[in-house]
Amino acid sequence: MSVSNPITVTLLHTNDLHSDLEAAARIAAYVKDVRRRIPRERLLLVDCGDHADRARPETEGTNGMVNLAILKATGYEAVLPGNNEGLTFTYGELDAMYANAPFPVVCANLTLTSEGGRPAWMQPFVIIRKNGVRLGLVGLTAAFNDFYRPLGWHAADPFETARETVERVASQCDVFILLSHLGLAYDERLAREIPGIDLILGAHTHHLLERPLRIGRTFLCAAGKSGRHIGHLEIDCLPGGGVTAVRGGCVPLHDRQPDPDIVRLVAEAREDAKRNMSRPIAWLDMPLELHPHRESPLPVLLAVALRKRTGAEIGLTNNGQLLAGLPAGSVTREMLHAICPSPINPCLMRIRGHVLRRALEESLLPEFTEMPLQGFGFRGRILGTLSFDGMEVTADLRRPPYERLTEILVGGEPLDEEREYTVGTLDMFTFGAGYKGLKEGRVLRFVLPDFLRDLLAEALNDPQAVQSCLRPRWRLES
Repeated sequence: MSVSNPITVTLLHTNDLHSDLEAAARIAAYVKDVRRRIPRERLLLVDCGDHADRARPETEGTNGMVNLAILKATGYEAVLPGNNEGLTFTYGELDAMYANAPFPVVCANLTLTSEGGRPAWMQPFVIIRKNGVRLGLVGLTAAFNDFYRPLGWHAADPFETARETVERVASQCDVFILLSHLGLAYDERLAREIPGIDLILGAHTHHLLERPLRIGRTFLCAAGKSGRHIGHLEIDCLPGGGVTAVRGGCVPLHDRQPDPDIVRLVAEAREDAKRNMSRPIAWLDMPLELHPHRESPLPVLLAVALRKRTGAEIGLTNNGQLLAGLPAGSVTREMLHAICPSPINPCLMRIRGHVLRRALEESLLPEFTEMPLQGFGFRGRILGTLSFDGMEVTADLRRPPYERLTEILVGGEPLDEEREYTVGTLDMFTFGAGYKGLKEGRVLRFVLPDFLRDLLAEALNDPQAVQSCLRPRWRLES
């Protein structure tokens, strides 16, 4: 076949849906429309990760099975796990989700630490034939090994894996397509440094490339986040000879009518999730209030739980992790998920006294307590003030900012500015989110697979912890 007569394959791609299930219904409707015009042997549909997000009740309450059902019903032919799948679901949950998936789950840089291999449902790459063209699909996901290791996974370096896999797969395919959940900067570097990649379909950093970006001979594509767009590409392929052109880009879906089959599937999953999450898990004799901008019992209880779980001297959280307080009476899993939806894990850090002091000073300032925050696993609205356990802090609000703390006691002793304290806190602080100085601390370990709501559930059943959270740790003078 000559260069002037290439074979055209239509490629549809999605990424970072984050369980926006209404958007999933619009995507499915778009895919159906395309399939009416383009036969299956010329059309490929793939997802590049973070389809599932446990902040969504239907995903949480079905352990991701609603996402699997949507991927299946929409007709995806290859799926890459993103960090939201790999890090917020246990291996057992992923095994249940993917074991009978009708599509290959592709990821070349994830292996099981216990065996060194991959589960039966995961492949490093897959070759899919479309209209006589062999499309080689390879998956790479972000190598967050500090988080993957406690869950029993090893994430290899994506660049080393890419080099090895290109060499291995290139001779078996006509077009090399990388499904990347690494982020735009990584994708650009891969395109510059590793020859032989025809297309990179990107994800993770939620970047939207309305038209493909070309770096050397590699085309970079990405469809943003939350299903607001779908990638729609026409690829001119040469059997045995790569790609001559890539046309198209990202199509906005905001005005697309949802597919009724997916709407019905989501409604059924909503009922299943509600049943699964309605069982009482605790009983409260009194309400536990939440005030985002000042100390209140429920975030203090979370700080108590963080300190206990990590064995730290101090437990520390931001109030914005919680969206509402809890009333007296029965507490269900559904209620805890509603007020603490973020897939954030506890961690144990060593943090110097002067860093703690600055964060505490910041937590008295509106520019921090009212700060809108997105990403880093955070699914709340604003940062909120800091609540803690193991410390007692006195502040004079009449004094200037950053000079308000008049006394800080840790375990009854004055804070040592240069000493490192063990602090049970949140993984998002290690990324420099919100109270940025806390990132200076040294991470000792991440506590997975526990979420903050799991710690709260335990603490709610501990009468001593509940009683303790009513005692103030802050003393504010004004």
